[in-house]
Amino acid sequence: MNHTMKCPNCKKKTPRNCGMCVACGWPIKPIPVPPGGKIRFGPYDWYALDRRDDRVLIITEKVIEFRPYHHEECEITWEACDMRKYLNGEFFDSFSEPDRARIIEVTNENPDNPWYGTRGCVPTRDKIFLLSIDEVVKYFGDSGQLKTKNINRGCDWCKDEFFPWLSDRYDINRRAVDSTGIVQWWRLRSPGINRRSTAAVSGHNGDGFDQGCIYIWSAVQLRDGHFVQDSPERLPGETPCCELVNHSLGVRPALWLRMEEH
Repeated sequence: MNHTMKCPNCKKKTPRNCGMCVACGWPIKPIPVPPGGKIRFGPYDWYALDRRDDRVLIITEKVIEFRPYHHEECEITWEACDMRKYLNGEFFDSFSEPDRARIIEVTNENPDNPWYGTRGCVPTRDKIFLLSIDEVVKYFGDSGQLKTKNINRGCDWCKDEFFPWLSDRYDINRRAVDSTGIVQWWRLRSPGINRRSTAAVSGHNGDGFDQGCIYIWSAVQLRDGHFVQDSPERLPGETPCCELVNHSLGVRPALWLRMEEH
């Protein structure tokens, strides 16, 4: 039996059982649309995640751009970061006046990191925001692993007691492509292992491994068999596997939208 197939995008061979092409990140298995369906708002297509009375929580279907979380590598929270200022400023202003009137300002809770205890921040008033770890689990699928952690059961290439990510049957639901159709990383507003980092949903790594998992630690690399943070503490000249701390990850804005009366 032939266990490989030709990727329809890059034409290279990739395992049939992979969710995406190992070589280029093209989704081999279609990314499911959430039960709430898809709507058009402004210049983007959005997934509907939650509906309450006259309003709906939406997130862009695709990764719409790549931006750093903050302009420097430092201890920072969602409350004070450049990303929040951009989304509630320049990005919000990019919508038409009638569309801006439909975007509802809400109070977002910003809890601590559930595995590492990194302090979040005070509740914030946001028109547009990134999802938190808890919200991704709530809306894209909850296997219970957020409470139990992903235990390392004798992996030969990792010596840590727990893997620093949440990976389960809902990985495929969390994947998102960019405008070229390639599965990309997208950032969350929750802190990572410390306030120099944020959690993220993984995209194409080049190895066919765990795309769509939630990196609760944040950006990581493997050093001497242990996962370490991709941060200013990395060794001089050392190349991280993923530039994820304050570098340009994918952005999937979310917002509460007032539904139009028909």
